[in-house]
Amino acid sequence: MPIYEYIAVDKGCSYCSRGFDTLQKFADAPLTTCPKCGASVRRAITRFAACINEPDEEAVALEEKLTGYEKEGRWSHAAELADKSGLQERAMDNYKKAGYNF
Repeated sequence: MPIYEYIAVDKGCSYCSRGFDTLQKFADAPLTTCPKCGASVRRAITRFAACINEPDEEAVALEEKLTGYEKEGRWSHAAELADKSGLQERAMDNYKKAGYNF
């Protein structure tokens, strides 16, 4: 469901005069009044912004090395590497596969 931004047409409360966001279905009709004070509002046209986070080279190399150890069945190597890298849950899974009991 998309998030729409609304702003007061004239004067409104502090909520709608600054603008507010609301989650609506595509099929929902646009809001015409502020849910707090009842003032007239209109849908604001805003720019879309996206954030794409790409992993750094070290993280990619670590993942490749861990996956390689796991595919080869070298569970204790994978567990130690995951443990040193702060991936405790993955380390515990690999330790268990290596036969360690905790």
